[in-house]
Amino acid sequence: MKAFLPIIFALFISCKSAQETNQVSKSIIMTTGNCLNNGMCFLELIPNKSLVFKTDEFGNLYPVISEGEKTILKYTYKRNPISKTQDSDYTEIVYGELDKNITKTTLTSEKLQTIKLHFGRLCFCKGETGYYPIKNGNFKISELTKNSFKIDFEFTIKEVPQIISKISETVSLKSNATN
Repeated sequence: MKAFLPIIFALFISCKSAQETNQVSKSIIMTTGNCLNNGMCFLELIPNKSLVFKTDEFGNLYPVISEGEKTILKYTYKRNPISKTQDSDYTEIVYGELDKNITKTTLTSEKLQTIKLHFGRLCFCKGETGYYPIKNGNFKISELTKNSFKIDFEFTIKEVPQIISKISETVSLKSNATN
């Protein structure tokens, strides 16, 4: 009987109850269902990273992703190239840094920077490109099930024109699908 005691103990430890939070264990990249007709949208969740925005010699912000204890949210809108037009590439990116365990969250305006929400506009748009902290908007994560959650985010940027101002996506951690 004493020989089985370590085995029973090991099984007991390995069968601990699951947490009630959503945790991203591997990178998730998915095409989103709510995108404009003239482009593609992608949602990425990148676990075990941290996000910092640094400033270059010209005073422009740029993202640096490194190893860490958070989950990076990256939403990308990439407009389809304009036919027969050079330099027509156009991309908007929203970055955020979520906790490792994704839980219900509601943030507004000044609190948006607690998760480092930034908007990036990348294009051949002289003087109207770069990354900017998002200071005006409403961000919400609501838990749907143990393995899925919904992100709702509406925001505005004053520094540059923007196309994407609303993100509403359901993320399933089991099947890597969105709705």
